[in-house]
Amino acid sequence: MRIKLIGTATAVALASTFAYAQSSTVTGAAGGAATGAIVGGPVGAAVGGIVGGVAGSLIDPPPQKVVTYVQQVPAPTTRVVVKEKVVVGQPLPETVVVTPIPDDPKYAYAIVNEQRVIVEPSSRKVIQVIQ
Repeated sequence: MRIKLIGTATAVALASTFAYAQSSTVTGAAGGAATGAIVGGPVGAAVGGIVGGVAGSLIDPPPQKVVTYVQQVPAPTTRVVVKEKVVVGQPLPETVVVTPIPDDPKYAYAIVNEQRVIVEPSSRKVIQVIQ
């Protein structure tokens, strides 16, 4: 009965999550499933995937002009490398310098571990990783 209930909850949550599918949803679901599997096995993976997917879908992607700006800005000569993995929804370490986007100060960017990332300046939370 418990497995059936979890399966039903998973199906319902995933159906609603797919309606708001974004790249951050996929990242959140994958990260949540991996963390859940480590903590709680298969059931933890299912629950973690749902929670991660919902959390990932809450992050709105930046406007295309912000993405284009970050893609085209010249990379600094000094490379920034951190041990932590850059993850959407998580803040960058305090050692990373974030630079505001001139035309849209609601966003900032950084180039970390050779990845261009868009962040929310006040929280330093990663909004998008540019591939």
